[in-house]
Amino acid sequence: MKPLEGIKVMEFSTMITASFAAMMMAEQGAHVIKVEPVELGDPMRHLGSSKGGISGLFANCNRGKRSLRLDVKTEAGRNIIKQLAAETDVVLCNFRPGVMDGLGLGSNTLREINPRLIYAAINGFGNAGPDSDKPAYDPVIQAQAGFAAVQGEGGEGPEFVRNLVCDKITAYTACQAVTAALYMREKTGEGQHIDLSMMDAGLYFLFPDGFMHQTLLDDDVEHVPPLSQLLYEMTLTKDGGVTVSAANEAQQVGLLTAIDQLHLFADERFNSMEKIIANIDELRSIMRDEMAKFTNAELLKKLAANDVPAAECLGYDDVLAHPQYAANDSLDTIEHPVMGSMRRVKPPAQFGGERLAPAAHTAAHGQHTEEILAELGFSDAEVAALLGDKVASGVTAE
Repeated sequence: MKPLEGIKVMEFSTMITASFAAMMMAEQGAHVIKVEPVELGDPMRHLGSSKGGISGLFANCNRGKRSLRLDVKTEAGRNIIKQLAAETDVVLCNFRPGVMDGLGLGSNTLREINPRLIYAAINGFGNAGPDSDKPAYDPVIQAQAGFAAVQGEGGEGPEFVRNLVCDKITAYTACQAVTAALYMREKTGEGQHIDLSMMDAGLYFLFPDGFMHQTLLDDDVEHVPPLSQLLYEMTLTKDGGVTVSAANEAQQVGLLTAIDQLHLFADERFNSMEKIIANIDELRSIMRDEMAKFTNAELLKKLAANDVPAAECLGYDDVLAHPQYAANDSLDTIEHPVMGSMRRVKPPAQFGGERLAPAAHTAAHGQHTEEILAELGFSDAEVAALLGDKVASGVTAE
């Protein structure tokens, strides 16, 4: 039995945040209905490499859901959502503040229908303040939450993490908040409303180390270089690059031993961890020249023998071929009826020592519309009328 079996989720979203959060819940056993506009559906369906009209990006955020293609701007469409809400445990949405209320599908409306409902509203910047109405995309949040500053620290200026990191951080935060609310509901019998902004989720994630120098506020605080300058160093070798993270004195000794430079630890500039930190650039310059004398394999073997954390910097294909992922059973390959052969990454959390199987195939736009309407009690004639009026559409509708 999966942890969230029996939980019903209804998702209203475009792009990553609510989609990824709902997929994580689906992979843990929840039954998820993704409500999509009649026209193009979630724009993520069409971004990046694709086959059969479904992109890899969309597939990686939407496994295991049923797709309901519905015009919620119509009264009939809204009534269908209200019927679904009466038997739903969680609603996830990621729109600007007021959008769902404007549609007549806000938290108060749906939670009046179902007091046990947990309604999680995700937006970019928060419900009030100067930026609350602005559109939010991952690079915007990275810039405003400090990610670009942290990435560029010690370099030539601000730099982005070239990945939708804030979108996914927000998704993980939403998933954790919803499951916490489900646990509270078990104790109280009542649902609740959750607000979450990408900006807050990004700062909360970044803050422990990224803002550690802005945490202690007294004038007598002793400042040292941030962890990003101590641990994140690329070392070029004869045939590639490795990263070495010698974070304590024993590991520094191991590193110097591995490259036959232990005598440096007797040097007054480097004979304690405090002095190494103070003179890290000078020490790295010396070590960089020494490590460049080895190949990746030679250097990694020496570092491993001295218990120094290190790894080769792998390309995409080498990441997927790494034997540790095979040992962890992290990936699999399936045949999708439309998308063909596809690789999937399995959910990382293991329950009872076992991997959860990835959720079922990614749905086509509107694939389950008629099935869901029938489950709500609509007759064949009523379903046909809804399709004819463009209130709802199936997968083959234009």
